[in-house]
Amino acid sequence: MQIAMEIRVDDLNSPAIARLLREHLQSMRLLSPPESVHALDLEGLRKPEITFWSAWLEAELLGCGALMELDAGHGEIKSMRTGVAAGLMRHILEEAKRRCYRRLSLETGSMEAFAPARSLYTR
Repeated sequence: MQIAMEIRVDDLNSPAIARLLREHLQSMRLLSPPESVHALDLEGLRKPEITFWSAWLEAELLGCGALMELDAGHGEIKSMRTGVAAGLMRHILEEAKRRCYRRLSLETGSMEAFAPARSLYTR
């Protein structure tokens, strides 16, 4: 029997999430010029205009993603850190559609390390 990945709204209080986000910020700081690090830390993600999801397989954290409302018709994808990116991206896109966003933005790096992310976002 195969167990499905569970994607759930997350309160950002688990140690596993804190570790993943620390690793994410550290990677972004290593891979990006200082003025181009747009990743948010735990406190930055706890804003009311941000919905944060985590993806789990039983007790194993697989990844995370967030959607920030910029205005009633515009959202921005934030904090994608994952080995299960396509599933999380579908989830975020479905939520953006449910919210009737006419525009969805994201920022990612132009360096080679970001090529897999750009490929995902292009699809």
